[in-house]
Amino acid sequence: MSRIANTARSLDPIRLEIIRNGLRSIADETFVALMKSAYSTNIKERRDHSTAICDARGRLVVQADASLPVHLASMTGLMRCLLAKHGGAIQPGDVFVANDPHDAGGTHLPDINMAVPVFSGRRLLGFMCNIAHHADVGGSAPGSMAGGMSEIYQEGLRLPVIRLFRRGVLQQDLLDLILLNVRVPEERRGDYYAQIAACRLGERRLAEMTARHGAAMLIAAFDEIIARTARRMRAAVAALPDGAYVCEDVMDDDGLGTVDIPIKLRIEIAGERVRFDFTGTAKQVSGNINVTFNATQASVCYALKALLDPEVPNNQGVLDLPEIVVEKGSLLDAAFPAPVAARANTCQRIIDVIIGALAPAVPQHAVAAANGANTTAVFSGLDPRRGRHYVYLETLGGGFGGRAERDGKDGVQVHITNTSNLPVEAIESEYPLLVESYSLVEDSGGPGRCRGGMGLRRVIRPVGHDCLFNGAGERFAHRPWGIFGGGPGAPGRFLHVTREGRSVPLATKPAGIIVREGEKIVVESPGAGGYGAAAERSPAALALDRESGKFSEAYLARHYGTAKVDRAAE
Repeated sequence: MSRIANTARSLDPIRLEIIRNGLRSIADETFVALMKSAYSTNIKERRDHSTAICDARGRLVVQADASLPVHLASMTGLMRCLLAKHGGAIQPGDVFVANDPHDAGGTHLPDINMAVPVFSGRRLLGFMCNIAHHADVGGSAPGSMAGGMSEIYQEGLRLPVIRLFRRGVLQQDLLDLILLNVRVPEERRGDYYAQIAACRLGERRLAEMTARHGAAMLIAAFDEIIARTARRMRAAVAALPDGAYVCEDVMDDDGLGTVDIPIKLRIEIAGERVRFDFTGTAKQVSGNINVTFNATQASVCYALKALLDPEVPNNQGVLDLPEIVVEKGSLLDAAFPAPVAARANTCQRIIDVIIGALAPAVPQHAVAAANGANTTAVFSGLDPRRGRHYVYLETLGGGFGGRAERDGKDGVQVHITNTSNLPVEAIESEYPLLVESYSLVEDSGGPGRCRGGMGLRRVIRPVGHDCLFNGAGERFAHRPWGIFGGGPGAPGRFLHVTREGRSVPLATKPAGIIVREGEKIVVESPGAGGYGAAAERSPAALALDRESGKFSEAYLARHYGTAKVDRAAE
């Protein structure tokens, strides 16, 4: 019997839990270290990054609690490509970096993947990994996220799996090449170094754990952590009624003229097995709302975990559970050279469709459609205060769907993303921009027994210069639907306010909008749908709606009836 097999027998539940929590602590500590070391507001303030530990086979073992669900499969995507390309030649001190969705297992170019191998002597134990969303990776538009791009080449610099450090030595020529192709290279360099430092910290912490428990014990724990999660997820699926569940929805548009793009789903449950069949979903489109299979997998696994067992750890045991059927060359498994920068918007819709399909099976856990978007606003230009270029990128939160026992949350990131809304103080101190208004959008939450959450409004204008605005929105044409009789939430929108005060509606995915000094951009994110019939809303909840100022009298009367609203106020 092998030494690892013997070790596995001695891995009692208490020791396993100590190791599991130790690994989780390492992932969480490196998450905070990356956040505190980063230069860009998108990472240090909004926390648009993730950290994880993978084993020597490339399986995800632990992901930091604050990590983004959309990054769940990106880590393993990188590992798969890294091991296939460099598996026989990985050395201590190497640092691997990649971002390409078609060649390196990523989901879009702004997410820079990084991995550092961790050794015990000459044995490869695993990898410390992280992903950080860089505010710009070059390409035809500042922020690398604008609509209007029709191929991956336009979206930025593509990195296959390469060694940025070789046996501990920085490959300066590679870093120079990367920084030459991005806007604001000083900020990008700082973010790269923050990612490297976080990986190195994790490498040290794993070495400390190995010294304490031994390499064989750690490897056995990796296996058991994944196996325990797999057993929990299979049991959760087995508790669902066998049968087929269907749902479909549409994306607003791709930014290049294709509208009402369908996503179709049939879920089949038989015992411990679950199959997600997206056959009939649209073919890949010209615009950049396509997703790679990794992003579809992350969306499916997130939704399944959220509905069935939210407390189960994120690891390979979740990723391996569902069978996922998608057609290559479709919207949900796009083929090269499809653009994919705005993939998060489509991921949100995948999740809405999954929840819509399974709602009859898990009504107490299902939620109405959330804002269904990753509403993106990018402002860029020459900072007159510093005489250098800037790129301000943010994805704004919106409404979260009404739930069985609670209203949806207002102005939050939902489902596949869990980043923060950037504070006004950070925007105005870092960039030559003024936030004239930051508020909830009145009447944007869908009516219901439990109402939907509210969208966000930001009104921003450049100070002392003209700037460029790019955006990407969804649920601007098709409102977030309600569930079990609940009403839909309000759609989002972009407006360009001229110096004369005229509001000009912009496209759902505007690109290259010149904003003169004295002009403004209004960003309104969608609300969310309600849960249950509006007639079932309690008088106490209606009284709070009226007192909060979030809803107009006309809205309350229209959806709940004037008499009922008046009685609730008495």
